[in-house]
Amino acid sequence: MQPFFLRALDILFSFIGIILSLPIMLVICFIGIFDTGSPLFFQHRVGKRQKLFTLVKFRTMATNTDSVGTHLVNSASITKLGNFLRKTKLDELPQLFNVLTGQMSLVGPRPCLPNQIELVDEREKRGVFKVRPGVTGLAQVNEIDMSTPRKLARYDQLMINNMSLKLYAKLIITTALGKGRGDRVRTEITK
Repeated sequence: MQPFFLRALDILFSFIGIILSLPIMLVICFIGIFDTGSPLFFQHRVGKRQKLFTLVKFRTMATNTDSVGTHLVNSASITKLGNFLRKTKLDELPQLFNVLTGQMSLVGPRPCLPNQIELVDEREKRGVFKVRPGVTGLAQVNEIDMSTPRKLARYDQLMINNMSLKLYAKLIITTALGKGRGDRVRTEITK
């Protein structure tokens, strides 16, 4: 699929998504104030051509949680509201603004943290950074997260090499229907 056409779809769908979900986002922000005091979460992520950008999401974890891959975070860090937002994927809604501004695409490799060196190296080897990162992608709907960097980078490459309008639509629809769980968190071990 041509990059210009993909970008046009991203702009159209993210704009429509923002308009339609704005009342929901306002409610989540209001509730989030009582949950953590800080409903939005901003974090530097690695984007196209390895340029850093600020990803925005609804906060799902306590404000003092370390800035590491989600699979390295203890599940006890997730708030009650955060648990709901993660299950419903509503925590991802603010990323529509990242898509609208051109930092992300609706479909692409999930943006990683700069400190996820193994994943950054694997993605660099496979040419993954030649495209914008996405809100969802092939790895996510197949429940492959950042805890398996090599496998994740392979799926990212596969998606990029086979991107078409059909795959783009399929990944958005599959995600909207609830397929994929996002990055796992460590379960707290009790003795």
